[in-house]
Amino acid sequence: MMIGLRILPRTRQVSPALVDGFRSVPVANVSDCMARMTAGGAHLRPYHKGGKLAGPAITVKARPGDNLMIHKALQLAQPGDVIVVDGGGDLTNALMGELMVATAIKRGLGGVVLNGAIRDVDAIMAGSFPVFAAGVTHRGPYKDGPGEINVPIAINGMVIEPGDLVLGDADGLLCVPFDSAEEILAAARQKSAAEEETVREISEGRLDTSWIDAQLARLGCKP
Repeated sequence: MMIGLRILPRTRQVSPALVDGFRSVPVANVSDCMARMTAGGAHLRPYHKGGKLAGPAITVKARPGDNLMIHKALQLAQPGDVIVVDGGGDLTNALMGELMVATAIKRGLGGVVLNGAIRDVDAIMAGSFPVFAAGVTHRGPYKDGPGEINVPIAINGMVIEPGDLVLGDADGLLCVPFDSAEEILAAARQKSAAEEETVREISEGRLDTSWIDAQLARLGCKP
């Protein structure tokens, strides 16, 4: 099996219970609990009407402008899976459009992430099926390969392994590593609970902001 033209099995994936758990916490809070060091990049934006993306990754490494292996990944993906494509960030040719999104919906997938372009954007934005992409173009794709399925990929420094949790909302996209998912979910829940308490303190006029002057004093800034 040659490098550049491989279809590998996925040997592990986050559980449905973990996926459901992450749906209840904002991506920003999960990011904070991962030391704010991981992100798919600000250019990856949601192109659907609204709603959370969450599910285990099927990864695709595609040649820029070519979607042959994305079509194959649509055949292989199971309900709830998220197809995550490293298309090199190239926006010359769209990697997916309305017809492929319709196929993903029919197969019950959890969403699609493309470090590349989409087209038929009006139709995609009218629906709630989660689609994240780097841009839009009317120019269609090629189907010649090469490409690889279920290999490690990276999007702007964010590494995604097959079976990792992929999470997205209006703030952006994040990958939670398989081995750390339970620990990060627990921390993110605590973070969310703390922020809910802060919101209550703000609304009741009892928020303690003494830390601001303390930090300025530590830095040597005098009022």
